[in-house]
Amino acid sequence: MAGRIRAEDIAAVKERTSIEDVIRDHVTLRPAGVGSLKGLCPFHDEKSPSFTVRPAVGSYHCFGCGEGGDVISFVQKVEHLTFTESIERLASKIGFELRYEEGGGPRDGGVSLGKRSRLIEAHRVAQEFYAEVLQDRTTAEARPGRDFLRERGFDGASAERFGIGFAPRSGEALTRHLRGRGFTEDEIVTGGLTGRGSRGLYDRFRGRLVWPIRDTTGDTVGFGARRVLDDDRIAAKYLNTSETPIYKKSQVLYGLDAAKKAISTQRLAVVVEGYTDVMAAHLSGVEGAVATCGTSFGIDHIKILRRIMRDETDGPQARVVFTFDGDAAGQKAAMRAFAEDQRWAAQSFVAVAPDGMDPCELRLAKGDASVRALVDDAVPMFEFAVRTTIRRFDLETAEGRVQAMKAVAPIIGSIRDTSLRPEYTRTVSGWLGIEVEQLAAEVKKAGRLKHDDSADRQPRPASTDEVLEPGPFELAQLPAPDLRDPVVLTERQLLQALIQYPQQFSDADVDVLVPEAFAAPVHRAVFDGIRIAGHAARRASTMAWVTAVTDACALGVRGFVAQLSVAPLPTKFDPSTGLPPQRYLNSLVAGVRDAHLGRRIADAMASVRRLQNDPDADPAELQERSMALHRLELDRVALREAGTS
Repeated sequence: MAGRIRAEDIAAVKERTSIEDVIRDHVTLRPAGVGSLKGLCPFHDEKSPSFTVRPAVGSYHCFGCGEGGDVISFVQKVEHLTFTESIERLASKIGFELRYEEGGGPRDGGVSLGKRSRLIEAHRVAQEFYAEVLQDRTTAEARPGRDFLRERGFDGASAERFGIGFAPRSGEALTRHLRGRGFTEDEIVTGGLTGRGSRGLYDRFRGRLVWPIRDTTGDTVGFGARRVLDDDRIAAKYLNTSETPIYKKSQVLYGLDAAKKAISTQRLAVVVEGYTDVMAAHLSGVEGAVATCGTSFGIDHIKILRRIMRDETDGPQARVVFTFDGDAAGQKAAMRAFAEDQRWAAQSFVAVAPDGMDPCELRLAKGDASVRALVDDAVPMFEFAVRTTIRRFDLETAEGRVQAMKAVAPIIGSIRDTSLRPEYTRTVSGWLGIEVEQLAAEVKKAGRLKHDDSADRQPRPASTDEVLEPGPFELAQLPAPDLRDPVVLTERQLLQALIQYPQQFSDADVDVLVPEAFAAPVHRAVFDGIRIAGHAARRASTMAWVTAVTDACALGVRGFVAQLSVAPLPTKFDPSTGLPPQRYLNSLVAGVRDAHLGRRIADAMASVRRLQNDPDADPAELQERSMALHRLELDRVALREAGTS
């Protein structure tokens, strides 16, 4: 039994341990005022950060779920350790030797580490052992493993960088090595490194290439082993460590320890399918690549990545790119990922390489640049899901088009940003060759895709991450504008400027705009109020103008008008006049008009495309619509040229 740790040693561990560094292993933090840091809470799912850390005080608190404490309680909760184990783990990290009260001591054997730390240490020793076997060129035993890596473009330096090793075939080599290093039979069996049979202990992995699986702190907690010998009698190509006290496959991502810095700074995570794909991606410059370990990408994996990449509803939008094989299994995996897309604030993308190659194959065939291009050229998850679904149907027949329409309708209905659904409805109707109204009606009827919440039904506290804006939207039954969309953000800034600085706009500036120019429904409602208030009211005092616009708007959006009237504009003001630059205001008007023309052009192109694909179409109508499309394109060119003059 372990004795009681001396109180002064507990205090010393807390004083010498940086709570910021410990928490950063699990959560990406950013400045949040003097002496404070903020991030997404690791103890409950949220989209707006409410988890606050005060390093100088040595404490943390989540204003969403109420969890809080010091560095010891954080380690206890996030790593599921006892109080004593948490102190021992922190002490081992900083190299502090703990003292125990008289009559007590650490675990049997005199090692001042908790159970978890003992298992971690056993895995570290095992990883070093496997790596030495692979690198030992004096024997031929590990040559198949080296050949496997070399054939896939990985040299010795790559193997060393990722800690790859080789498990000897004898079946007892690792067991003997660990026993010789002082580990007990129970420890190495509990850690999943060895198994217990009728003849005693045997190595879990035998005659296989071995990858260490590490947690976010860099500690090895398990292994993934691949078959490389032709006479390997185990059918499975890959074997992974079984679930242990330190290894839960649903809560671990291979490569995350090396990828977390890039994921945090770039706000980009790339999810690949295998260990060699992670290696190929990192070596090609895609350093935010991770992979699951013998399981499908699930809810817990999403939560881990969201905390690290700061997947929040405010600020620049994060991105997650999934790479899948182009075969049926890859398409099925992509559709599973799309079903969980609602759990991200980030925008999801899918990357499928030419000829269905995975990143490892792509790097070997076409070089590092091709892997980077694969990620850069990823298509939105929605588009991939729709095209994958459509591919199952014969669009040459009316029956096929109707079936495809019914299949994709719930996918469109699942798009988080409701203001984008009409645009995607128009786009997909063009792909299907059906009328926009027909697909829109089916989308409304179909609702949205369902995802399985059975694994995520823990009680959730009330927090601000459920809604993007205050209550008036609920009264008006209008969706909150998605400010991650740059077009919607421009619309919002234009409305702010029109309300706060009405005299800076001419009558022509307002008249050239129409409500349909605003993509977000609530923005259209506010602009309707601006038009109803009229030019005369706009030339009155700003206070009177805001009142006039508020009175002209529907009751449900009046609170939003008040918010727009005080929200700061993201531009430098003229210090002499206290007004925003006229060039900035003009760019807002032009930006909204340009986006509106873009939507109208997309509509016109879809119309022309449908007629072009219709053998019974009237040539005169096709010519008329083509000319209308051309006029819209000329209008857009003229608008952009005016903006550069």
